[in-house]
Amino acid sequence: MFEQFATFLVGFVVLFLFSSIKILKEYERGVIFLLGRFQTVKGPGIIIVIPGIQQMVKRDLRVIVMDVPTQDVISRDNVSVKVNAVVYFRIVDPEKAVIQVENVFEATSQLAQTTLRSVLGQHELDEMLSEREKLNTDIQSILDRSTDAWGIKVSNVEIKHVDLDESMIRAIAAQAEAERSRRAKVIHAEGEMQASELLLQAAETLSRQPQSLQLRYLQTLTEISTDKTNTVVFPLPLDLIEPLLKHRQGATRD
Repeated sequence: MFEQFATFLVGFVVLFLFSSIKILKEYERGVIFLLGRFQTVKGPGIIIVIPGIQQMVKRDLRVIVMDVPTQDVISRDNVSVKVNAVVYFRIVDPEKAVIQVENVFEATSQLAQTTLRSVLGQHELDEMLSEREKLNTDIQSILDRSTDAWGIKVSNVEIKHVDLDESMIRAIAAQAEAERSRRAKVIHAEGEMQASELLLQAAETLSRQPQSLQLRYLQTLTEISTDKTNTVVFPLPLDLIEPLLKHRQGATRD
């Protein structure tokens, strides 16, 4: 009888010690409660948890990647879009992550969804499409402040997709085409203005230097003579024509 009791006692002690030993990995921490009250945070490595007296809740300290489900967002200019995102966060205080919130992952997911709708709803559609980096920073900052009480550090938020309906895509394409057409017309008008200013400057320069006008005249004749044409060109010096033109102008005035 004594031997059976001793065997039972040894078996009980071995089972008790085996159930008391816990092994925590490098990235894990154990939040220990003694009779329901918080005692300490242990790990990593081998720790002892007394069954029935102490309880342990494990928390993973690695970066967690959480997908934010697609949210229906109405922009400030009353455009309905569907937006989804991804949140990168990790637990930095295991005690708060266990005591201050029931389910830290569910709470973070719900908060990310409401924050995503709230922040994007304050901006117009053009800002959602062109200023995505700024919106990511704004959402990350709000989430980080809100989850600090839960022992969470939100390191990054990325908006993945901004989906529009077919009619809105066509409207944006038409707007972009109109903008390109406007820019082309503006560039053409600016080119015409610059060309007219240069021609005016050239005319003023030639008018001040008659020799330059003659050189330009000879250059034009050279270019015409090199073309394949049946036209015969006889160069005539301008100084021979000028007296005739002055005489004709004088006769016209008389």
